[in-house]
Amino acid sequence: MILAIAGTGWLAGHWLTKGLTTSKALEALRRSAPRKLDGSVNLLLIGLDSRKDMNGDDLPREFVQEELHAGSSAIGGYNTNTLILMHIPADGGKVTAFSIPRDDYVQVAGGRGEHKIKEAYGLAKAEAQDRLAAQGLKGAELEHRSREAGREATLATVQDFLGVPIDHFAEVNLLGFYDIAKVVQPVPVCLRHAVHDRFSGADFPAGRQELDARQALAFVRQRHGLAGGDLDRTHRQQAFLSSVVHKLASQGAWGDLGKLEGLLDVVKKDVVLDDQWDLLDFARQAPNLTGGNAEFHTLPIAGFATRKGEAVNLVDPVRVRSLVQEMIGHPGHEGRSDNAHPARSASPAAPPTTPPPVPADASSTTVDVHNASGVHGAAAAESRALSALGYTPGHIANAPGGVTSVVHGRGAGAAARQIAARLGVTASPSDTVPARRVVVTLGPGFTPPGPAAPATPHPTATPGADSRVPSDAFQGRSVRMGGITCVD
Repeated sequence: MILAIAGTGWLAGHWLTKGLTTSKALEALRRSAPRKLDGSVNLLLIGLDSRKDMNGDDLPREFVQEELHAGSSAIGGYNTNTLILMHIPADGGKVTAFSIPRDDYVQVAGGRGEHKIKEAYGLAKAEAQDRLAAQGLKGAELEHRSREAGREATLATVQDFLGVPIDHFAEVNLLGFYDIAKVVQPVPVCLRHAVHDRFSGADFPAGRQELDARQALAFVRQRHGLAGGDLDRTHRQQAFLSSVVHKLASQGAWGDLGKLEGLLDVVKKDVVLDDQWDLLDFARQAPNLTGGNAEFHTLPIAGFATRKGEAVNLVDPVRVRSLVQEMIGHPGHEGRSDNAHPARSASPAAPPTTPPPVPADASSTTVDVHNASGVHGAAAAESRALSALGYTPGHIANAPGGVTSVVHGRGAGAAARQIAARLGVTASPSDTVPARRVVVTLGPGFTPPGPAAPATPHPTATPGADSRVPSDAFQGRSVRMGGITCVD
């Protein structure tokens, strides 16, 4: 949206000089950033799940509940539920974007230990708020200063995790998203399946449709009822951004001064930008963003687990960094300056494994998971992991006893063998299991597969921009900008 406005030339020069909310949070990263090799730009988009305004005041209760369908202003905290790194090449070529799943379990910058990556902002903000309040700060000033600490922690955590420098960032909260959607509504989207979710308010039929601002927020927030949970929600966010850009470009809205003025009013009210960002120069450098020449990928996870009583995504940071750096042509931390510290890993690198390939028709195989392991939540975690691989989730239940086993019905042999190999057992056919169905029993001693476990989705993902990167390296299908993409 910002690029669209900046790209209109005189309009940007007239309006963008005053009124923007800016942040100095990037200054804290300069000394520890990986060395830049060219004029490319890495832009981090931060979606803050906060029900508060810029000054820390609660949004009106009725508005939060009825329009945002986001529960109470007391929940949500300061989690960054959306983190997207956009790489814009120096030559203005194809833009590559990486979505970071919000529950990835990583080292949080500042020596705060391992947490979900979404929690870096809130943890740092709370620490700063207590410290600053003890110094006598209060009200809006306390909110602004403590949020700066949250931004610094988020930026440093992402930079360390991905191993590439962050040059600019933009932050928007739930209200900002709603306000933007209100300016550009109705937004065309496409769903492969009908959905009804009372938590987010998403209630949509299958197929193409147009959404107003309230529906758009429900569309990008839904995770309950989706086979991939949060991972499917990430694809929703990518598809929504693609649809907005496609609509504005196809309808010539970049030249609609009234609409652009409305967008800029939202940017000034709801969006925070870093103070070093020259939007006019950036707009000239990145025409492919508004032209739709971009592709979104969801970074891979290595499985699911429970840490500190919460469900998390296990990640292999070495694999993630290597994938990102290979896609954008950056050598990573080997080229850091003498003052820079090495990136910290969320877990030790695991030796590579070569699991059997996931069958191309994995989505037509339903997998039931029964828990006889005695480990609370093991069946649900394994079901989510198999769903992330492309299988259709089935029943989840406890079993009175038994050993780890995999049995299958007619037509599900290939899928059963792949799942059995993942668990280190042998698959067996069974006449009592329906066709195209697999039943997994998790026996005593079962532990969720760690980073060495296969975590690749079914091979229908769009190939990456770099031919050296396999098409199944990311989590689920990639989304190309510039059209209406059907998602789950």
